[in-house]
Amino acid sequence: MPLLDWRNKEAATRTVQKVPYRLLDAVPELSAGDLTTENLLIQGDNLEALKALLPLYAGKVKCIYIDPPYNTRSAFSHYDDNLEHSLWLTMMYPRLELLRELLAEDGSIWVSIDDNEAHYLKVMMDEVFGRRNFVANVVWQKKYTIANDAKWLSDNHDHVLIHAKNKEIWRPNKLARTDEMNARYKNPDNHPKGVWKATPLHAKSGTNSSAYTFKNGIIWTPPAGTFRRFNDDSMQKMDANNEIWFGRNGKSIPSRKTFLTELSNDGTPSPTVWLHTDAGHNHEAREEVKALNEENPFDTPKPENLIKRIFELATNENDLVLDSFLGSGTTAAVAHKMNRRYIGIEMGEHAQTHCQPRLKKVIEDEQGGISQAVNWQGGGGFHYFRLGETIFDEYGSINSNVSFKALAAHIWFCETQTPLTDFEKSPFLGIHNGTAYYLLFNGILGDRKPQGGNVLTQAVFDSLPPHNGRKVIYGEMSRFQKARLDAENIVFKQIPYDVRAV
Repeated sequence: MPLLDWRNKEAATRTVQKVPYRLLDAVPELSAGDLTTENLLIQGDNLEALKALLPLYAGKVKCIYIDPPYNTRSAFSHYDDNLEHSLWLTMMYPRLELLRELLAEDGSIWVSIDDNEAHYLKVMMDEVFGRRNFVANVVWQKKYTIANDAKWLSDNHDHVLIHAKNKEIWRPNKLARTDEMNARYKNPDNHPKGVWKATPLHAKSGTNSSAYTFKNGIIWTPPAGTFRRFNDDSMQKMDANNEIWFGRNGKSIPSRKTFLTELSNDGTPSPTVWLHTDAGHNHEAREEVKALNEENPFDTPKPENLIKRIFELATNENDLVLDSFLGSGTTAAVAHKMNRRYIGIEMGEHAQTHCQPRLKKVIEDEQGGISQAVNWQGGGGFHYFRLGETIFDEYGSINSNVSFKALAAHIWFCETQTPLTDFEKSPFLGIHNGTAYYLLFNGILGDRKPQGGNVLTQAVFDSLPPHNGRKVIYGEMSRFQKARLDAENIVFKQIPYDVRAV
């Protein structure tokens, strides 16, 4: 397979291994709504944030949508979208690698891009995800008006590149039929089966290209290079049931009557051209974010209808979606309204000034965008996180700057997938689904000597809050043998080796 090469590619392919693994620090005052939710809004560099998510979400994300900076040599207030070409490619490569690791085996990734980098990005994604896993290039009509001042051609479209993690497994959902589609079905002959549409009797592939004679004597032969779609028995049944159309004059080239009542209720496959009437447009997107933040609207948003269509095709309710270039928060807002779990990552301050307020409004029953189409009535919640300390130092030990609280919150989240909200300075972190969790770290019980608390000894065990069920204990070392651990229903995990990281 041909590969894309550029200056700094060798460094780009080694970047992921050098990215430090960081903790995620909860910011409760910026979280909102139902705190039992798994929805996350993370502020920080998305490369480091993606690395931090690996031990928690590797292989679990059903759909990734990203809208990275387009490298258009334009200056936006929230992005430096003026990267030299090779730097842009170097920026994208390691992020795609991490996104691939987070993607579920039956998941897919959708990337918005314009003509400046689309074709380079396609080759790069072929390398990262496998060319065999390329699904399609959707052309989205982002503008419906012609730019009369265009020097060359009026730019009216963007691309959405789609790759599956495993194309042999992944299948998209179908789109619901529209009233416009159904309006094409008529019933000019008052057929008892109802409205129908004339469809060809021939196909591009098959084995039978012979002529067929209908009961009215008309002889029909598939056009050159095509084949009959139906065998003799099927043709006879359709002819007998008045399901063949010969035109109003009764002598036209025959076609099959395809009845609306016989079509599958599953919907229709998506085309690869999405008109603005179906998937929104840039002006619509700007109006949406202006209504949410009139004083400082985001410059380059995507319309909620575009993301809605992607999620309709790529996800079902309660699936996990991820956007690591969250921008104004559109992906998270649409996921929230469509009852998808989500993780949104944004580096800039507008994670707090734009994304967080927008999601709060969604919880409070915001009625813009797709709200009425999906009957959104508010509710739900999200947790706000910032990137914290690097967990390991250069020698693989726990960073001396990592506090007990930070490590406790991280371990609790890794084990339970929920944030540690009721923190007390105690080795007992809490009980989740019948399992009690403990952390022996940083002299939490008094000092760093074995009898002081970092090593599981009998004295330390006796000092811990008791629990009759399963117990998970993190510590530097255990003096208990396996038989004793089993007898006490203890799973011992050693720091730093069993602290999940990549």
